This record gives sequence, C-alpha cells and structure tokens, in this order.
Amino acid sequence: MTAQGTLRFPGLEGRVAIVTGANHGIGAATARALAGHGAAVLLTYLRLHDEPDPGTPAAYGKGRAGDADAVVAAIRSAGERAIAVEADLTDVASIPLLFERAESAFGPVELVVNNASGWRTDSFTSSGTDPLGRNVGPVTAATVDQLFAVDARAAALLIAEFARRHIGRGATWGRLIGLTSGGPLGFPGEVSYGAAKAAQVNYTMSAALELGRFGITANVVHPPVTDTGWITPAVEAVVRDSDDLFHVADPAEVAQVIAWLASDLAGLVTANVVQLR
Repeated sequence: MTAQGTLRFPGLEGRVAIVTGANHGIGAATARALAGHGAAVLLTYLRLHDEPDPGTPAAYGKGRAGDADAVVAAIRSAGERAIAVEADLTDVASIPLLFERAESAFGPVELVVNNASGWRTDSFTSSGTDPLGRNVGPVTAATVDQLFAVDARAAALLIAEFARRHIGRGATWGRLIGLTSGGPLGFPGEVSYGAAKAAQVNYTMSAALELGRFGITANVVHPPVTDTGWITPAVEAVVRDSDDLFHVADPAEVAQVIAWLASDLAGLVTANVVQLR
C-alpha cells in the first residue's frame, strides 16, 4: 500500500529506476508514480532556456527551465527514495555517470525510462508559425543534431549501458520504456522531433528482441496530447475537432501506464508501441 492507501503495482517495490527529463511534465509524474509504487528513482534534468514563443504558454518554458528539487521533495515527503542529477544527455560521458550515481545511492539500475527530449519545432517549408501559433524555423543541421542527440542517441546509449551492466551482473529482471510522438507518416512542423522519436522506437524494439532472453521487457508509450504546460485554447480546439485525438491527458495518467508497464502485471508485454488516447 502507498502512504495514501492505494494499492501498489507488484514487482516495483525496491527496484531502482532512472527517469530522464524528470523536472516537469510526464517525466516528473513518472518519477512520482514509480516511487509511489515502491521504486527508488534517480531523476535527470537539464535546465533549458527557450526563446519566448507567442504560441507557447510561459508555463511550459518555466517547467523546462526548472530543476527537479520539488519533485524529489514530494517523493521524499511521501516516505520514498529519490535523488536528482542535472545532466546534459548530449554529452555521452554523462550516461555511465548516471548509472554510477544511481548504483551508489540505491543499487543496480533495473528500469530506465527514456523520457528526456531536445524538443523543438522545425519544418521543410519554414512557414514562420504553425497552425497553433508557435514559431517554426527551417530544418537545419542544428535542429537535426539537437533532436537526434537527445531523443535518439542518448536513448540508445542509455539502453546500451543498461544492457551491459544488467548482463554483466547476471540479472534476470529489467524494464526499458521509451516515449514517442508523431507517427509513421511523419510529423509536419516537428519533423526532426518525429524522426528522432521514430529512431528511438526502433532502438527500443531491437532491445526488446535482443534482450528478452535476459528478462528485460522493452516498450514505448505514445501519449495523447498531454498538458505539460503547452496547452492553449488553440490546442484544445484541435483536439475537440479531431477524429483521432480524444483527450487532453494529465501527465499523471500517462505516468500510471508507464508504471504499469514497469510492473510485474505487464511481464509478458514487450516490443510494443502503446498508443494512448
């Protein structure tokens, strides 16, 4: 049972997790959810300072610019374990250091949630603004590198480091969970973001097939439109008028799906992209 009296998902008590990009939004909610089900969590974050955008509420930029102290404090106040580490995941040397910090604080890492993103808009048409009123620039080497460095390369290296350590110690239980967006037909206006997420999906599916014999499941969650601070009336109108988008989710709703995938309840679930509506 949690401190609030709700049932915990089986299999997470005492596990050690790394959740990237956990200073706000889905990452923060996931860290709280996993801790609420008994896991010890290392949260990573990087304070980012976005240029003002007329189509994006200030709350979104504030969340991206903040640290993870409040998330850690909330977890600890509930009697659970958490630490936060600021890490630039574009620096490949940061990857093994995160595992070492987690191991020093809690023990071997058994669960990785690849949530961090280098998110930004870019487009082949360089239209200036998108239908939501957000600034959109052209696809450039900088936009491609920023998105692929975090959403694809860092995710792949976190999976690789996790697998190396897991296999090396003869472990038999592990979970890898990624986050994606866009779709197989691309992501207009966020083309590099969508492409980098597609790469992360492919890495995760390969991990599911290669690492299953070591007791590791690997899945990707595709959240619905989620209120991480960027929702505006224009976004709400798009969701309301869409045949595909049914719901503006709260980050905690997405986080509980991630926690379920990490639990023993989903022990037979692997190599899936779980589309949430």
